[in-house]
Amino acid sequence: NRSAVITRRATQDKQSFRNNLLYPRFAILDPEYTYSLPPVQIANGVVDAFVHIVEQYLTYPVDARVQDRFAEGLLLTLLEEGPRALAEPENYAVRANIMWTATLALNGLIAAGVPQDWATHMLGHELTALHGIDHAQTLAIVLPSLLNIQREGKREKLLQFASRIWGLEDGDEQQRIDGAIAATRDFFERMGLATRMADYQLDGSSIPQLLLKLEQKGLTALGERQDITLAVSRQIYLDAR
Repeated sequence: NRSAVITRRATQDKQSFRNNLLYPRFAILDPEYTYSLPPVQIANGVVDAFVHIVEQYLTYPVDARVQDRFAEGLLLTLLEEGPRALAEPENYAVRANIMWTATLALNGLIAAGVPQDWATHMLGHELTALHGIDHAQTLAIVLPSLLNIQREGKREKLLQFASRIWGLEDGDEQQRIDGAIAATRDFFERMGLATRMADYQLDGSSIPQLLLKLEQKGLTALGERQDITLAVSRQIYLDAR
C-alpha cells in the first residue's frame, strides 16, 4: 500500500504518512518467509489485519454491499485461520490465506467508496510510542473500548457485524452490540493478545500525556464522523484501563 509509520523513540513519537510514490511496482508474497516468525508476531499480524478491516467496515452504512461482503469475508477468514496459524506454524495454506487477507485488508480494495475510521490506530500509536507496547497489542486494547464508546454512531454497522460475523441474532440491539464487542475481545485474547491497559501494568495515569500527544499532532477530531474529540479519546482510554 502507500502508507508507512515511523517511530522516533527519543521523543516518544509515532507518525504515519502516505504517498502514492510508496506503492510498490509489484510485490512477491511468499508464505514460507513467515515460518520463522515467533508466535507473538503471527498473532500481532492477524489482529492488525483484523483491525485494518474494521477501520474501513465498522463505520456507517452507505449501501456499499460489495465492499461490505469483501470485508466480511476477510474477517471470517482471519477468525478461521488465525488460531490455526498459531497451532500449525508451518501450514502453507493457512499462512497463504492469512498473507493474502492481510494484503487485501490494506491495499485500498475494501476502502473504495466507503467511509473510514482509523481512530483506533491513532490512539494505539500513542500507547506504542509512550509505553513500547507492540502496535497490534495497542489495537487490541483500544478497539473494544472504542466500539463501546462509539456504539451509537456505529449502531447499524455494529448490528451487521454482530449478525454476519458473530452470528448474533437473539436479544435486543444493545445486547447484540455487547455480544459483538465481547466476541471481538475474546478473539484477540484467544490469539494471545491482552485487551486491557492493566494487563501491561498501566493504571491510566499516563492518559493525560497520551492526550497531549494527540493534541500536539492535531488529532482532535478523529473517526469517520470526525466526532472523536480529545474528550471522547479520554473516555476511550479510560474504558480501556
